[in-house]
Amino acid sequence: MMLRIVKYVVGDILRGRIVFGYAGVLLAASFGLFNFGGDAAKGLVGLLSLVLLVVPLVSLVFSTIHFYNSIEFIELLAAQPLRRSTLLLGQMIGVALALATALIAGIGLPILIYAPTVTGVVLLAVSLVLTLVFTGLAFLAAVLARDKARGVGAALLIWFYFALLHDGVTLYLLFLLEDFPLEGISLGLISLNPVDLARVLVLLQMDVSALMGYTGSMLKNLLGTGTGIAFASAVLMAWIALPVALTVWVFRRKDL
Repeated sequence: MMLRIVKYVVGDILRGRIVFGYAGVLLAASFGLFNFGGDAAKGLVGLLSLVLLVVPLVSLVFSTIHFYNSIEFIELLAAQPLRRSTLLLGQMIGVALALATALIAGIGLPILIYAPTVTGVVLLAVSLVLTLVFTGLAFLAAVLARDKARGVGAALLIWFYFALLHDGVTLYLLFLLEDFPLEGISLGLISLNPVDLARVLVLLQMDVSALMGYTGSMLKNLLGTGTGIAFASAVLMAWIALPVALTVWVFRRKDL
């Protein structure tokens, strides 16, 4: 039954053609960055900046609006002898699959042509992970907020915090705690933001940590090893799993 829900959701989204526009914008921007950046490395840096801003925003807003637009369909299926967890997971997987497909088409093809390297693969991988993370957070916001305006507002606040505000908070806390060992504190603060974690993983693959001074050297020592990469990957997987689990838990107890 979940597979049927996923297929219906993906088909419904494709009929709306918004994801085609999303893929088209990413594709045009990616080709532009690679062609005008001068070389593949500069193109990847520009594409990273684009991905870290656009992917979380689109995933949050699109997923939240989709949930509210599908609420009647969700209520209809919830009245059937169907587990709520199956219903909600089918919705989430369908939305994430549609967005991930658009992302692969939008940045995967330019990366394959201009930067078929480990760094390019890592960039594409973390972009897909961010899509899953923020799709889960969007559904969580939508399930918690019954009103559509509040749900979309909460999604925008989530994006504003993770994309913009968290870095300022991190710098302020590191300034206050400068007398303490900063390695563990920095790693903990970075782990609290999937966007920062994704950025660091890609930048370390580009080997630009030397240009980041002491902070870059410290991050390379923490996350540049096999153990560090495994830790970062586990944290990102937790960022996917925890919002999904919490969303399902809330939805199963929610009065529709």
